[in-house]
Amino acid sequence: MDVVLRPVHDSDLPVFYRQLNDPESLRMAAFTPADPADRDAFDAHWKRIRASSAVQWAVLADGDVVGSAAVYGEPGEREVTYWVDRAYWGQGIATAALRALLAETPERPLYARAAADNAGSRRVLEKCGFRVTARTSGYANARGEEIDEVVLTLEG
Repeated sequence: MDVVLRPVHDSDLPVFYRQLNDPESLRMAAFTPADPADRDAFDAHWKRIRASSAVQWAVLADGDVVGSAAVYGEPGEREVTYWVDRAYWGQGIATAALRALLAETPERPLYARAAADNAGSRRVLEKCGFRVTARTSGYANARGEEIDEVVLTLEG
């Protein structure tokens, strides 16, 4: 499967909105908007992201939009994030997308966060060189409770 990144287009937003509202994906991501079905909040969020210094990409697999990947935050504290449609999990797409994102982003260190029990996301991050450097907890909207979280770091 050919996985590439390209800038986000307006036509990608309905795809991202649908992906954000998949119950199983929400549970795995855990740290999500309080009400992912609130389309006005979703649109406002994306308007802010697209106007910010965040580096945001659509993830394409064989030409189809299957997710998003981004780098955001202040220099020295920049984090990566990604989302891949559940229908494409387990096919190496998240790993390929993250590798492409890292190739586009030479600055280091970079950070990432994941629910501690999200083995798939942790595996993707570790395949790309991230290592767990801290453990914390936080309120996970998608689960309605405080959960354990890992912080991962990619050094130079």
